[in-house]
Amino acid sequence: MKKIVYMIFILFIFSGCDNTVKDKSIEGANFPSSTSIENSYDHDEKTPLNQEKTKIEDIELDEYDINMKRDLLCLKMAYPEYVSYFERDAKGEVYLVMTSGNKILYDDRLSKTYNQKLANADLQDTMEMLYPLGNISELMEDNYDPGRFRCYAFLKEVYGGSRQQIENYLEGVSIGGKVCSFNNRNNASAALKQVAAQMKILGQSNNIVRQNIFPVNGTYNYRVIAGTNQLSPHAFAIAIDFKSDKRDYWKWASRELGQQRLGEYPREAVEILEENNFIWGGKWAHFDILHFEYRPELIIKARYYVEDFEMEGSWYYGFPTEDERVKSYIETIDRI
Repeated sequence: MKKIVYMIFILFIFSGCDNTVKDKSIEGANFPSSTSIENSYDHDEKTPLNQEKTKIEDIELDEYDINMKRDLLCLKMAYPEYVSYFERDAKGEVYLVMTSGNKILYDDRLSKTYNQKLANADLQDTMEMLYPLGNISELMEDNYDPGRFRCYAFLKEVYGGSRQQIENYLEGVSIGGKVCSFNNRNNASAALKQVAAQMKILGQSNNIVRQNIFPVNGTYNYRVIAGTNQLSPHAFAIAIDFKSDKRDYWKWASRELGQQRLGEYPREAVEILEENNFIWGGKWAHFDILHFEYRPELIIKARYYVEDFEMEGSWYYGFPTEDERVKSYIETIDRI
C-alpha cells in the first residue's frame, strides 16, 4: 500500500512540469554550447592582455625610433661638417660620431625634471620641444621653451670647447652700424651676415624695425646664464640680443608686460632671423624677447615636421629626399 501511495506522489510531482510552459526571460536566448565554452578556455586567459601590451610597446618603440631618426637627420642636415655618422652599441644606445672622433649619446634615457634638463640635457632633450615656426600672438605657457635645453657636449664639439678655442673662431659682422663678434663655425657668422643685409633693406622702409631692433645689445660674451653655472649661448658666440626693453625678459617683467612687448615686436624681423636659422626667445614661456640664437637643427625640425596622422610611408616622410645629400644622410641613419 505504501508503494502505491509513493508512486501516486511521484506521478503528481512530474505532472506539474508542463513542457508547454516556458520562461519568457530566456526564450530565444542563444547560449554558448559546451564546446564553445570549452574552446574559450583552450588558451591562457592572460594571453590577449599580453598580446595587447606587446602591441602597445611595439607602437611606442616604433614612435620612439621614428622620432629619433628624424632628430638625427635634422642634426646631420644642420651640422654636416661636424656630425660624421651614427652608431648603436651592444646595449642599443645610439651615438653621434663627430668628425673629431668623439661620440655623443643621443638619449641617456633618464627621467628628468625641467630644471634637470636645463642643467644636463642630452640631444633628445634638446630636440624634444618643437619650435613653432610662424607668428604667435600669446606667450608660451607651461615651461614650453624650445631651445632652452642645450647639450653642451655637442655645442663644445661644434663651436669650441674652451674660451680660447671659441675666440679663435670669432668673426666681426657689421649689423645695424655696429661690428659684432660671432662664431664662424657651421655658417653661424655667415647666417648673421645674411640677417644684417636683409635687416638693412627692411629698416630703410620700416621705422618700427629700426626703433625696436637697433642698436644691437650684444653678441659674444663668455659668461654663464644668470643664476646658473651653465654657459650662455653668448659664450659660444651663437646668440644676438637686439635693442633692450625693460619688458623683454621673464626675470625683469611680469607676463602681462611681456605680453605687451610680444605684441609690439616687429614680426618682419623675426621672419628674417628664422629664415636664417635663428630661433627667437620670444617663443619661450620663460620669454627673452630681445634674444635670438643660431640653432639650425630646431629650425630644420620645425620646417619638415609632420603630424603623426600625416605620416605616410617611411620615417623620413616630408624631408627633401630629392636632395642627394639628404638621401645619403638617410642611408647612413638606416644603417644604425
